[in-house]
Amino acid sequence: MLRSTFVHLSGIGPATEAELWRVGVRDWQELPRRGAALGLAPGTIERLRREVDASESALAERDVAWFGRHLPDREHWRLYPEFARETAFLDIETTGLSPYAGIVTVVAVHGGGATRSFIAGEDLEELPAYLRRFPVLVTFNGSRFDLPFLEVALPGIRPPSVHIDLRFLLYRIGQAGGLKRIEERLAIGDRAGVEGVGGLDAVRLWQEYRRGNPAALDRLVRYNRADTVNLEPLLAHAVRELTQRLLPPGELAAPEIEAPLPPE
Repeated sequence: MLRSTFVHLSGIGPATEAELWRVGVRDWQELPRRGAALGLAPGTIERLRREVDASESALAERDVAWFGRHLPDREHWRLYPEFARETAFLDIETTGLSPYAGIVTVVAVHGGGATRSFIAGEDLEELPAYLRRFPVLVTFNGSRFDLPFLEVALPGIRPPSVHIDLRFLLYRIGQAGGLKRIEERLAIGDRAGVEGVGGLDAVRLWQEYRRGNPAALDRLVRYNRADTVNLEPLLAHAVRELTQRLLPPGELAAPEIEAPLPPE
């Protein structure tokens, strides 16, 4: 999907991009080559050639931040198939609904072939350095919940250059509601061992742990990890659906997503 993307080029919006797809332009390298036939002025063709060359360089150098700056935020999902190895999925648990009236208790990060948990009072302060390994971040409602909480809990944390909020991406394909409800509708995700656990239970489990029950922390961590790991197949589903809906039918196979690198 990324190489079929044109909205990161200056002067091209969604309508023009859709028209390019309609007339058979499916790779950004084709655009300057077919520019004259498309009625583009020589100066425009030369500008597009320079921008396509910059796109090729950014892709070759794995420069996710470059694409993050040039793509509209709502189209950052197009980066995932090419940059799956550089992507981290994140979810947090808290004791409240406001970063000023609750604390972050447990955070899970899934990416690079591994899933790691961070726990308040143990190693939560290591999270910012760990996240710097990943230039792409995926959350569910993280722009309104997870990231504001983390910015208060860990002053100075810098989110990755590309953030894909899966809540709004799933809404674009008709999947509204909470994470667990969407998982059930799509039959995606694995919650073995933590079936029926919800947000209020997460608060209770943290309180039980603080009162001296280590088994409660283990259950909370497993619940948090399920929330996080399940984001990966949900994103893959959303990317496939959006690709098929945007491009003319039968013109592009389902996107191939990079296999994750083995854990370090």
